[in-house]
Amino acid sequence: MRFIRRAGDRGFADHGWLKSRHTFSFADYVDPDFMGFRVLRVINEDRVAAGQGFPTHPHRDMEILSYVLDGALEHKDSMGTGSVIRPGDVQRMTAGTGVTHSEYNHSKTEGVHFLQIWIPPNRRGLTPSYEQKSFPEAERRGRFRVIASPDGRDGSVTVHQDASLHSALVTAGETATYETAPGRHVWLQVARGRATLDGEELAQGDGVAIAPDGGEALVLRLGTPDPVAEILLFDMP
Repeated sequence: MRFIRRAGDRGFADHGWLKSRHTFSFADYVDPDFMGFRVLRVINEDRVAAGQGFPTHPHRDMEILSYVLDGALEHKDSMGTGSVIRPGDVQRMTAGTGVTHSEYNHSKTEGVHFLQIWIPPNRRGLTPSYEQKSFPEAERRGRFRVIASPDGRDGSVTVHQDASLHSALVTAGETATYETAPGRHVWLQVARGRATLDGEELAQGDGVAIAPDGGEALVLRLGTPDPVAEILLFDMP
């Protein structure tokens, strides 16, 4: 089974300083048909104006991943962490028993464009923690490179859930292939550019829910008509 969630069908919020597209229900945008997919709860595509951002606010019992596409995102939290997240970086914050943090555009002149991803943890009451790692483009060219996983394999950040996140940069004429284990589900998100999935055309912001028919393994083949496309792939039970 495959279902394409077209970019233009997502929820939209315009706060002036923030323009946000919601793949799944979030805040004032509620669609009972799109409350998440498997253990994936939120994918927000956010664009924050220069010098603006989210003031300090709380989170609890959630794994929060930030993935910057353009610009730089400045993060501060109640654990004492302060960092700047740039393209190629992945930030994971385990909210656990409770954490407060702020996120601001690090630039006073340029916007920042990023994806914020929420995944509920496999148990409540975890100790809050923070992790940030960088994944060079060379490691993601023409292949799906794991960037978040439950066991931190291959240098990925660790998420407290049976879910892994992979990133690929596909150039024109290339094909990136991903094979799942039997019975696994996939959410594919086109973060940048256009892509083709087994011949199906996808635009920037499109998402695809992929469920196995009869529990068999899935083999996915991604290409692009653009000079480069950036693809995120979530592998879940």
